[in-house]
Amino acid sequence: MLTETPTLTQQFAPTPRGARLARRLAVRWMEECGRPPASDASCAVALVVAELAANAVLHGRVPGRACALRLALDAAAHLVRVEVADAAAGKRPPASVPPSCPEGESGRGLVLVEALAVRWGWEPRRPVGKTVWAEVSVEPVSICAGMCSGTCTHV
Repeated sequence: MLTETPTLTQQFAPTPRGARLARRLAVRWMEECGRPPASDASCAVALVVAELAANAVLHGRVPGRACALRLALDAAAHLVRVEVADAAAGKRPPASVPPSCPEGESGRGLVLVEALAVRWGWEPRRPVGKTVWAEVSVEPVSICAGMCSGTCTHV
């Protein structure tokens, strides 16, 4: 029997408001997949989405081009893959997490992503831009709890 992988794909404006909406959408999607907003899994995915979306808005903004969010649940591996794409091909994330200054106002986003994700990286986006991705471990769910809207795999 084939089981469809629950996914969500949504474009968002390359603005702080767009990044906030991407995070809220991720929390709602996690709830539809049986992980309540206050769960560790939902909070971890929300933080990763928030950081990657904020970086896309701050460093990857190209006038007239939207950013994109994609979430995919791999129920067998207990992972959620978070992908945030932007149109700025020339601005690549660092190969490793940069050391951040405790007094600095920024620079901690990728530290959070690295702490919360099993692994993360980036790849070119066709036809233009890049996609930064992270895989977050999530606990298995044994029942739907009545929250399923057709996207949950009832693991």
